[in-house]
Amino acid sequence: MALLENLVIVFVAGLVTALATGLGAIPFFIYDDIPRRWNVGLWGLASGIMVSASLFGLVKEGLAEGTIWEILPGVAVGVVLVIVSHRVITNTEVNPRKYTEADFRKLLLILGILTVHSFPEGVAVGVSFADLNLTQGPMLLGYSIPILAVFMTVAISIHNVPEGTAISIPLRSMGVSKWKMVWWSVFSSLPQPIGAVLAFAFVRVAREFLPFGFGFAAGAMVYLVLTEFIPEALELGEPLPGEGHRELLIGLATGFLLMVPLALV
Repeated sequence: MALLENLVIVFVAGLVTALATGLGAIPFFIYDDIPRRWNVGLWGLASGIMVSASLFGLVKEGLAEGTIWEILPGVAVGVVLVIVSHRVITNTEVNPRKYTEADFRKLLLILGILTVHSFPEGVAVGVSFADLNLTQGPMLLGYSIPILAVFMTVAISIHNVPEGTAISIPLRSMGVSKWKMVWWSVFSSLPQPIGAVLAFAFVRVAREFLPFGFGFAAGAMVYLVLTEFIPEALELGEPLPGEGHRELLIGLATGFLLMVPLALV
């Protein structure tokens, strides 16, 4: 029964991060368009949070559980998963139906990449809960929650908001209703609670693979930032003064600093 209860807690944490993606569509209920500079800043914020959480949280915990040589193979596998999933989605044939082929392909690429990529983010949440009820931490409904799990759940939830915005922008241009934009945004992150539960169950049973798991999650997230988030921000910022570099750097620094306390616990 204890294992089942733990799995429920981890699933709920993953579900919270998934639901946070829907918040990215909320601004469209208020404004027809989101200022470009705000979008650039949000991508920078998400990038800073992900890199900082990976270094101060996942890698730090991985080193506490094992050696760098046990972490690096996990990092490599995480990177490979992102590369393979991107290529599979990019090469997928589509049926444009009522949309133009270019717009539909872009939508499929964005939805597909974010959906596939959300799985390793869920893994990061699950791995961060590895010491659930095993060490001291904040108490929630009688359960001891690891500090890393709190930071990771909050970090990925914040990071999911601009992802929801990224999904909503092309949907908005196609005339998709606002509530459907919320649904598709959440849908893209539904693999997160699944990945969280599977990763948690795995590392609890096979704790010798915990450093590998931390490395896997960190490698996937950092690679995503370098190849997806920052390039997306730079592309959005091209028409802005200074090509949006200032907005991107402010977002990066803010996101990075938000996770610095994780290095102190």
